[in-house]
Amino acid sequence: MMDALVLDRVDFVKLLIENGVNIHHFLTIPRLEELYNTKLGPANTLHFVVRDVKKGNLPPDYQITLIDIGLVLEFLMGGAYRCNYTRKTFRTLYNNLYGLKRPKALKLLGMEDDEPRPKGKGKKNKKKEEEIDIDVDDPEVSRFQYPFHELMVWAVLMKRQKMALFLWQRGEEAMAKALVACKLYKAMAHESSQSELVDDIYQDLENNSKEFGQLAYELLDQSYKHDEQVAMKLLTYQLKNWSNSTCLKLAVAAKHRDFIAHTCSQMLLTDMWMGCLRMGKSNSLKVILGIIFPPGILLMDFRIGDENTQMQIQVISNVDTTSKKGDEEENQKEHKRRIPIGKKIYEFYNAPFTKFWFNTISYLVYLMLYNYIILVKMERWPSLQEWIVISYIITLGLEKVRQILMSEPGKLKQKINVWLEDYWNITDLAAISVFLMGLLLRLQSEPYMGYGRVIYCVDIIFWYIRVLDIFGVNKYLGPYVMMIGKMMIDMLYFVVIMLVVLMSFGVARQAILHPDEEPTWRLARNIFYMPYWMIYGEVFADSIDPPCGENMYDEDGKKLPPCIPGAWLTPAIMACYLLVANILLVNLLIAVFNNTFFEVKSISNQVWKFQRYQLIMTFHDRPILPPPLIILPHIYIVLKRLCCHCKRKQEGEHDDRERGLRKDELKSLHEFEEQCVEEYFREKDDEKQSSNNERIRVTCERVENMFMRLEEVNEREHSMKASLQTVDLRLSQLEEFSGRMMNAVEKLAGIDRSELVRTHSRGSSICEPSTLLRHSSINSCDGYSLYLQSHQIPNIDPTQKKT
Repeated sequence: MMDALVLDRVDFVKLLIENGVNIHHFLTIPRLEELYNTKLGPANTLHFVVRDVKKGNLPPDYQITLIDIGLVLEFLMGGAYRCNYTRKTFRTLYNNLYGLKRPKALKLLGMEDDEPRPKGKGKKNKKKEEEIDIDVDDPEVSRFQYPFHELMVWAVLMKRQKMALFLWQRGEEAMAKALVACKLYKAMAHESSQSELVDDIYQDLENNSKEFGQLAYELLDQSYKHDEQVAMKLLTYQLKNWSNSTCLKLAVAAKHRDFIAHTCSQMLLTDMWMGCLRMGKSNSLKVILGIIFPPGILLMDFRIGDENTQMQIQVISNVDTTSKKGDEEENQKEHKRRIPIGKKIYEFYNAPFTKFWFNTISYLVYLMLYNYIILVKMERWPSLQEWIVISYIITLGLEKVRQILMSEPGKLKQKINVWLEDYWNITDLAAISVFLMGLLLRLQSEPYMGYGRVIYCVDIIFWYIRVLDIFGVNKYLGPYVMMIGKMMIDMLYFVVIMLVVLMSFGVARQAILHPDEEPTWRLARNIFYMPYWMIYGEVFADSIDPPCGENMYDEDGKKLPPCIPGAWLTPAIMACYLLVANILLVNLLIAVFNNTFFEVKSISNQVWKFQRYQLIMTFHDRPILPPPLIILPHIYIVLKRLCCHCKRKQEGEHDDRERGLRKDELKSLHEFEEQCVEEYFREKDDEKQSSNNERIRVTCERVENMFMRLEEVNEREHSMKASLQTVDLRLSQLEEFSGRMMNAVEKLAGIDRSELVRTHSRGSSICEPSTLLRHSSINSCDGYSLYLQSHQIPNIDPTQKKT
């Protein structure tokens, strides 16, 4: 098995597994490390990735450890992903078993200590953080719970696509494995595109990523066709072996838009988006009305008691089979009336859909107040409207701090890095920082208060740009926001090219027209000022070729300035500049924008659905009240953290109970997923066999086989003809040889041929010797006897004739 894996022999691995090889017993920590350190098989770049992760040069004979692989996986997966190889439990186990100066290592090396050490060493449990003994001699300690997971990750990192596809079909959590492989390949492709050494394999890695992404999508579609509810569970249950993530999170990390845009994913997101509110027409108007006029909440429909209502309907139908739909509807209405008012209010405000509109209304009110304070005269001390704006921004800043501290990564630096990956978080950070700086200056006396007011005016630009994030919820405006972002990136490259052309003209023009300038900062401004506005059509016609000359006057009688040497070159250079800048570069930028527009427009639906996930998850985790009232949920969270330490123990026991129930659920989910994988490949095979292309291919193969057989028959026919010709040739040679022998014998016997013929004619009519001599060999017995008989007849004595 080890040789088959190392040499990338997929057929042999499949044969060994089908014949009873137990992968769980085969795969151990040393064997997995040996697989990662093998030099055989296809070329890979794992050594370079490990070098980049460890940030140092590695010796050529460096042995990669599983802890190094854990760092590589965290680097490639990004975000808050935490590999099992880097967790404290695994590192403790690894050091106990294989670390230097550890019991197992010393035992393997024959260097055991004089004093006997305890057989086991403490290890912390992942959940309870309790120490347990590790039996270093137990082979199960160095094995893996999901060996096919580890082998598939090995195949992906070693760029063995066929082996990875085969291992993906085996074991549990096929959907999660496909998404992880898709993300790893995509990250490796990104790294290879930035490296000059391995840039040529970028396309292969991208194709491998798309192949696994397509497998994940088709498996989700297959699961959704079988059972919608179980398919949604597959998307949302925690994957213990994949950093407690979910398939939805892995799809977002891999930027798999098609997976997120699938009907199953969108149904799940819609349920999360609406919360317990029942979907219907004019949802936004109803929610806005409920926010503005709270008693309207009691008139809304909720999905709190749907299951109980169905149970009641089933009981009623069993008791009285003649019950009608009208009675069931009345029972449903009665049940809805039984929902407590407090429950309705809580579920209304806790729905992400309500949170979105509550925060949007609050943000628009805040913008109106912000406009007011900068458009009117600013007093010495802040007014009530300004205090509301200040409180809104400060509480929003506290909410950003809460988001950072409560994010998934463990270390604070990693939390901040993950938070800064979102563009809108960077915009919020800039807007809040600039406003606080302006606030400090605004609270001072003049002239600093004026400077603070100017900073206020500049800062509102960030807050208006922040409105574009609200448009992401709209199906039509969301993709346009993404187009703007992509076009901004395209424009940055264009600006670099435009800067070169602009400076070439600006410097030449400034140097020719103003040869006597003093070195000041205004000189740099003059280089860019007029050439930049010329791009937009302002050519400053009066300054293109102004009249000049010595002892010359204009129409008003004013004396003209003397001509500057080389001034006549400026219009010619300006003509070339406008030709390149206004016609060539601007149209080039428009063509790039046009390409970006059609590229995003073709996938606008997937783009909007993908952005919708981020929006829903953002408001799903956000407190109920918007800024500045959000300070109240913050106080509640702080008090809950400080005063409820005993709740952690209760949650730990609850987690244990859930985990006990989870085993049966996980088993059923894994069986359902494996069944879907089998049916998926079965349908693929049936589709492949029944497709027209497959039929054509099979027909072509049959025709080729028949053609090959006909060629073989034709070759045999030619060989038989050749052999027959050879036989005929040899027979003719034998005939010629026999004729020569006859002539030789006749000459030796001195018998006339005519006499021999006459004698032969008087012979027996039963067999003719000449005929027998022609068709038989002279060396055969019969032929020789006939020959002698024919030659003895003429030698009969005449006396005997008379008698």
